[in-house]
Amino acid sequence: MRACARGDSEAFSVLYTALFPRVRATAWGVLRDVAQAEEVAQEVIAEVWSSSGRFCAERGTVAGWVVAIAHRRAVDRARSRTRASRREQQYAQLATTPDYDSVVEQVMYRLDADEVRQCLERLTDLQRQALTLVYLDGTTHADGAARLGVPLGTFKTRVRDALERLRRELDD
Repeated sequence: MRACARGDSEAFSVLYTALFPRVRATAWGVLRDVAQAEEVAQEVIAEVWSSSGRFCAERGTVAGWVVAIAHRRAVDRARSRTRASRREQQYAQLATTPDYDSVVEQVMYRLDADEVRQCLERLTDLQRQALTLVYLDGTTHADGAARLGVPLGTFKTRVRDALERLRRELDD
């Protein structure tokens, strides 16, 4: 890893040969889609090359570090895919709704939107930023953490806390 961090492409080639099948298998285990797993594996390998200097041998093995990156990236991709699928289903459902229900649905939607907006205003700025990035902008947790300059765990905690608070407020 130290050689990779110095830009040694031969060392990276050895690392690639040893770990790529395991990275792809990890991604496939989460995604169950060969093309998606291949894409995630390529992204992970590129990330390993660019961030090899961050590897800390005291915290674990190279394989463990790389597989953890692959698993997180695959989970992020699966969540993104799930959100996209839900949006498509909602749009399809709206497109098939009879015209006579549209006025009632619009009123209900506006009332719900107003209630959610009021609850969002009661969140902290940090929680609101995290939710906006993940649920409105469609950003992955890893990308959201990078954009806000916070550790991934901190970002995920903000999202979780914000969702819990919204859930409590909306239930009330």
